Amino acid sequence: MSSKTTNRDEFLTRGALAAQTGCNIETIRYYEQIGILPAPPRSQGGHRLYGHALVRRLHFVLRSRDLGFTLEEIRELLRMVDGDNYTCGQIEALALEHVQAIRRKMADLKKLKVVLETMASQCGGGKIPKCPIIDALFDARAPIRSAR
Repeated sequence: MSSKTTNRDEFLTRGALAAQTGCNIETIRYYEQIGILPAPPRSQGGHRLYGHALVRRLHFVLRSRDLGFTLEEIRELLRMVDGDNYTCGQIEALALEHVQAIRRKMADLKKLKVVLETMASQCGGGKIPKCPIIDALFDARAPIRSAR
C-alpha cells in the first residue's frame, strides 16, 4: 500500500485513515456521528475498517472543507452524489452560490479590518491598563467608527 492511496481491496483502521489523510481521529468520529461518513464495517476483533470508498469520501469531505463549504452544503452535495441524482449544471450553480458567499465574507472581512485598524489607531500603546480597544469591546452600545 502506498502512503497516498488505498487499493480497493485494502482496509485501514481509523488511526491509519487519520494518518493517511491528515484528518484528526476525533474529526473522523464526528463525521460518522453526524452521518457525513457512514459507519464502516468492523473486523472480527471490532476494529473499524475503512475501505477505498470511505477513504475517497473522506477526501471529498476534507477537500470540500478546504474550499470553505459548510457541513450542511457538503451533506447536500453527498446526497446528490449518493443518489446519483445531479447534473453538472446543478453542481455549477452550487459552486457559484458558494463563490457569492465568499465574496460577501471577503467584504465583511474588509470592513472588520478597517474597524480594527481604527480601534488600534486610537490606542496610545501605553503601559497602563487603560485601552480604548478593550473599552470598545466591552461597550456593546458604543458605535465603532470606521476609518475612511
